[in-house]
Amino acid sequence: MDVYIAVLRKYAVFEGRAGRREYWTFFLINIVAGFALGFVEGLIGFDRTSGSSVLGNLYTLAVLVPSIAVGVRRMHDVGKSGWYLLVPIYNLILACTAGEEGDNQYGPVPGATE
Repeated sequence: MDVYIAVLRKYAVFEGRAGRREYWTFFLINIVAGFALGFVEGLIGFDRTSGSSVLGNLYTLAVLVPSIAVGVRRMHDVGKSGWYLLVPIYNLILACTAGEEGDNQYGPVPGATE
């Protein structure tokens, strides 16, 4: 949970690097939160005729910028520009790839300065 809070504290920081743990923990918690909000909406009995989740949409909107920022920092960790986030499939491969050893043009190794 500390990793999730750390990403939220870096709300719109697109510089630096994010390790696999930081990126995938944030991703996993977002998935769990989405399911939990959908479950809560089902229990409350929100009108689902539109097919969308009000709470889920608000949550997604709230974490949109941090999600993009941590994705850009993850691309930096593997030595690529943040624009690679826009390339389907390849960005998933990069997100799963180990980061570059040592400092690169985007900054020091994640966790080394924390």
